[in-house]
Amino acid sequence: MRRICYSVAMSLDGYIAGPNGESDWIVMDPDIDFDALMGRLDTFLMGRRTFEVAGGGAMPGTKTVVVSRTLKQEDHPNVKIIGDDLRGAITDLRAEPGKDVWLFGGGSLFRALLDLRLVDVVEVAIIPVLLGAGTPFLPPGKGAGLRFVRSRVYEKTGTVLLEYAVDAAR
Repeated sequence: MRRICYSVAMSLDGYIAGPNGESDWIVMDPDIDFDALMGRLDTFLMGRRTFEVAGGGAMPGTKTVVVSRTLKQEDHPNVKIIGDDLRGAITDLRAEPGKDVWLFGGGSLFRALLDLRLVDVVEVAIIPVLLGAGTPFLPPGKGAGLRFVRSRVYEKTGTVLLEYAVDAAR
């Protein structure tokens, strides 16, 4: 079964976007192997707002799935729109053949999928900046147990990558 992997950059004080949605504070460390990351994934899963910020299209060679109650499938033929039955649609997506699914973007969809116990991996790249306000990593809701998998420090930028498996039993 395919895994749902939430991979996100976060400020040291817990925000994934600045007060106005900005992400210019995210530094790209030259030692991060994006080719290896993309080699593990073949599907992007995102909410409507992230989809619109990303330009509203699909990346060549990958599948894009957007969770939205307002977008219409006929207006976006190159992506799959999930409007209802989030649990069923994600369960079906996980059962399809393929690589892991990158849960990409904001905390609201992460919160919804975490509450449904449909997130398998949480990867957080902690960027050494304090924003003071913005979009929180995780909106309020149920908690979840995590099991440490690995960490890595990127010396050039001070970014720390933390990877955890979500403990389905908790």
